[in-house]
Amino acid sequence: QVQLVESGGGVVQAGGSLRLSCAASGRTFRFYGMGWFRQSPGKEREFVAGINWSGGSTYYTDSVKGRFTISRDNAKNTMYLQMNSLKPEDTAVYYCAADLRPSDYSKAGDYDSWGQGTQVTVSS
Repeated sequence: QVQLVESGGGVVQAGGSLRLSCAASGRTFRFYGMGWFRQSPGKEREFVAGINWSGGSTYYTDSVKGRFTISRDNAKNTMYLQMNSLKPEDTAVYYCAADLRPSDYSKAGDYDSWGQGTQVTVSS
């Protein structure tokens, strides 16, 4: 497992942008598939985006396609989520997750390491 710490959350107006970061401990980060999930009150945790170990493959839920971009810098042991054109419905706690071999990047159960989450609030 790796230790994950998210940062970059905050309050932003609709239409604004934020960039989330997920810093990982350990020298094996470059071998891990990674994902971003989010959870709002009363709802289940939902998949947002995923990225394979090299960054060569990325995955997005339909509601964020064209607005969010996932990326990673293996030299810095960090993954990012650039969020543009934010909407009030994007308000949630955002979590990063890691697993050596996620068979389905969109399934929370396929990840064995999780961060503590960072709050994103989009005001209308």
